[in-house]
Formats: sequence, structure tokens, C-alpha cells
Amino acid sequence: MSTLEADDRPTTDSNSRFVPRSRQMVQAAPISGRSGPASPRLWPWMDDLESRRGKIGLGLALTLWLLIVVLSAQGRAWSSAQEAWCYWIPSILDPYRQSDWTSPVAYVYSPAFLEAIAPLRALSWTAFAAVWSGLLLLAVMYLTGPRLLWLGVLVAAAEVYGGNISLFLAVAIVLGFRWPATWALVILTKVTPGIGLLWFVVRREWRNLGIALAATAIVAGGSALTMPLAWQQWAHVLMANVGRDGTWAAVPVALWVRLPMAVVLVVWGARTDRRWTVPVASMLALPALWFGGLTMLLAVIALRRMPDAAESAVRRGDIDDGPTAFPDDPGVATLRPTSF
Repeated sequence: MSTLEADDRPTTDSNSRFVPRSRQMVQAAPISGRSGPASPRLWPWMDDLESRRGKIGLGLALTLWLLIVVLSAQGRAWSSAQEAWCYWIPSILDPYRQSDWTSPVAYVYSPAFLEAIAPLRALSWTAFAAVWSGLLLLAVMYLTGPRLLWLGVLVAAAEVYGGNISLFLAVAIVLGFRWPATWALVILTKVTPGIGLLWFVVRREWRNLGIALAATAIVAGGSALTMPLAWQQWAHVLMANVGRDGTWAAVPVALWVRLPMAVVLVVWGARTDRRWTVPVASMLALPALWFGGLTMLLAVIALRRMPDAAESAVRRGDIDDGPTAFPDDPGVATLRPTSF
């Protein structure tokens, strides 16, 4: 008997099925290409932070954070965290007293957002700015990973310094592929970037769409019970700002031009299984495409690093990864790699 024939003698797998030895060897190979036991999820991040690039990124993030904290303690002269000031200063009893969209102190999000950050708003301004900018930098790290943190800080430095929520929206969109309820943050703040929900519509993922809409309705309904007048005022604020363009700090393309582009992009992405189109479309659908809003593109990096649904199922053990190397095997579910 030849060596090839000997190696191809059938054996039995854990399910008592006869499997050629060559196929058994393919099954035994880990998906990730690494040998040895799997590391805890935290350790790869710690290793990346200890790398040269990770240390540079961490140093840049810490420097930017300290700069914001120091300047915020000096008062409003330096305009650090100026967007965050709009979230800290409104009165919960009259949140829309300053609601002119382009005003430096305008608050135009839903009352639910103010209620959600109420514990932070109880802090002094300097403490609020410190915590807020720290959370934004954590959002950057989540989107880029430790090894590309340096790039994320450079790209998002102005946005973190200003304190807008674009980075939080990017995180919510990325997480929304697994936990659709996070879309509530997008809809109850900027509103129009919720066009990304078309991903679920086109793909007929009705359960995920229902979760996203139900979560939004629950949060909005609970907030409306405690602040009914504020919700009426917010409706008037939205109507008053329809059709208004941004200032010099925004890309000079009107929403009515960008919105159809966003729809086409997310529909195409849903049909071709390209998740990166969702944050890009949501960015295009911002009420005003502020230059800082371009940082939502960092979500593309996060989606590129995320495993697709099939790989996640294999890692959780929901699907046997061995036979998937042979999709022609009858009775075996095929895991098709997806585009990010």
C-alpha cells in the first residue's frame, strides 16, 4: 500500500462519521492559522498596546486628553470641547432655549440624550470635559484597535477636541450589526443617519430592524413620559432646521443631494454584503456634513477587523468548522466568507 493510500485510510470523527485522514487533518487546523490554545480576548489588546505603534498611539491620546482638560479648565477662551459644552450647559427644564442650529451653544438633540448623560452633566465643567474626551478617545481605540490608535488620534484629533458625538455614532453603527438596539443613539440624536437601517430592510432582517425600532421607541416613550413638553419643542426644532446648511466648518453639499447618494450606497452594500457601506452612508446622511463627521469613516476599520457572522458562529462552536473545508459534502452547511 502506498504512503498516499495509507494516509487516506478512513477514520472516525467525534460524530462517528468516516472521514479520510487528509480531511481530518484539515479539520484539525485552527481557523485563525495560529497553533496552540486560544488566548483570552483581552491579551491580544494588551500585546498591541505594548507594541511600538501601540505606545505611540497611547502617548498621542494621552497628550490630546491632557491638552483638552487643561484648556477646558481655563474657561471658554480656547473653545476646547465646544460641542460638549452644548450638551453640558442646557437646562433640563428648558433644553431648547438655545436651539439655533449654527449657534455655538445650540442643543438640537432629543430630550432622551440629555437624560441619558444626566450623571455626567452633574459634574463640573472641567470634570465633564475630561470624562467626555476620555470616552471619545476610547471610542477611537475601539474603532481602530490599539495598533492603529496613532492613526485614529491623528484623524480624529479635531473631532475629539471639539467634543461632538460623531465617534459615538460610528461605534453605535458598528455594534448595531450585533446589537441593533444601539441604533437608538443614532436616531435620537442626528436622526437622518438612521438611513443605515435600510441595511436590515434590503436584507429582510426584520428581527434586527424590529429590535432597533423597538429600542428607539422604548427610550423615546420613556423620556416623553417625563418630559412631554420638551419632546414637543424638539419636534418644532427639527422642523425649523429642515433644509438649513452648515457653516464654513461643513462640506458644502446640501443634505438633499447627499441623502439619495446614501440610500443608493447602503442598498448596494446590503445586496452585495458590504458592511462598510453602512457607516459611510450614515455619514453622508448627516444633517450637515461637518468636517469632524468624516471621522465616522473610522468605523470601516472596525468592521474590517470584525469577523463575519459565519466565522463568529464557528468560534462560538455553533457550527462545526471542520467539514466546511469541503462544501460539497452532503448535509454539511457551507459557510460563505462575506465582504466587510
